[in-house]
Amino acid sequence: MSVSMQKMWISIVAMGLLALAMLTIYISRFKLKNGFFKVTTALAAWAFMIIGGLLMLFVVLTGPTN
Repeated sequence: MSVSMQKMWISIVAMGLLALAMLTIYISRFKLKNGFFKVTTALAAWAFMIIGGLLMLFVVLTGPTN
């Protein structure tokens, strides 16, 4: 697999993680009533956001490929 294709898949995974972070924070804030589950989903959302952001940063900072 070429470097360009690898970067494409990494960026797709990063976008998926960022979308998953949006979904989980929405569920945490507006749908859950139990404090334990609210905190658990909020922490998962933060983890998704950080990992997705770092992956996207990697894709952007490594620059274009041939």
